[in-house]
Amino acid sequence: MVETEQSLGLVDRMRGFVKDVQSEATKVSWPSRAELRGSTIVVIVTVMIVAAFIGVVDRLLTFGVSKLFG
Repeated sequence: MVETEQSLGLVDRMRGFVKDVQSEATKVSWPSRAELRGSTIVVIVTVMIVAAFIGVVDRLLTFGVSKLFG
């Protein structure tokens, strides 16, 4: 009998959680298509810049280490 009560408690808590999630999802402010496109472009450009920087630093460190130990 105790297991059944605990199971019902779990099911009730899960239902409450799902209701809370649905309630909060209605409050979300979704970006417009233009805002989403702009943000995506910023992210892609930023990733490309960081990748280029890391690539340059890697080449310089590889060159320095090869001259130091080679």
